[in-house]
Amino acid sequence: MEGGTVLAVVGLAREARIAAGPGVETIQAGGNPARLRLALDGRPAHGLRAIVSFGIAGGLDPALKPGDLVVATHLDAQARFPADPEIARRLSVALNGVPGRVVAGGLAGSDVAVMTVADKAKLHARTGALAVDMESHVAAAYAARHALPFAALRVVCDPAQRALPAFAAAALTPEGEPDIRAVLGALLRGRARIGELIRLGRDSSVAFAALARCRGRLGPGLGVA
Repeated sequence: MEGGTVLAVVGLAREARIAAGPGVETIQAGGNPARLRLALDGRPAHGLRAIVSFGIAGGLDPALKPGDLVVATHLDAQARFPADPEIARRLSVALNGVPGRVVAGGLAGSDVAVMTVADKAKLHARTGALAVDMESHVAAAYAARHALPFAALRVVCDPAQRALPAFAAAALTPEGEPDIRAVLGALLRGRARIGELIRLGRDSSVAFAALARCRGRLGPGLGVA
């Protein structure tokens, strides 16, 4: 795996800013899997040495809290994709001793946001996955098509016991930035409550702080040597 660039596949602009660094190229599509597929289709695999899905995720395992870290062993979606075991091992070693819990296990990928506690529980029961996001399955499929190693590092944001507010699925711009107008509109129309915003903001702050700590440990190439 020597030489070449690591492609960090993310959903949000903030995740891309955290992932950026020497030996890393980022790609994101504002939490839209269809748009992400098109973006990846337009990125030739030449010059890449690995694909890493990087960012925050929704918790599925009730034992996980905001800020807990998941190093993927595999990805479950419509197909099952293994993570590269050597990269997963290196990530786990690099993150040893960071504040918070680091666990290895499956991730689930979804084309739609998994919003409710009941839907999280169903997905956990069906797949056994620890967390879910909307980019890892797209990244894994791209890696498989081009015979590239795949890995994923995701930090739990909303835990399994907490639903996402209804507005959250539409609260991003295509550039992956928070859509303040959409949030304000949801408040005005009664589709969001202040308490929900406060809880989501608190969970997000914890998750992004953990993600930034992880990034500091990984170094050049997101720890993919």
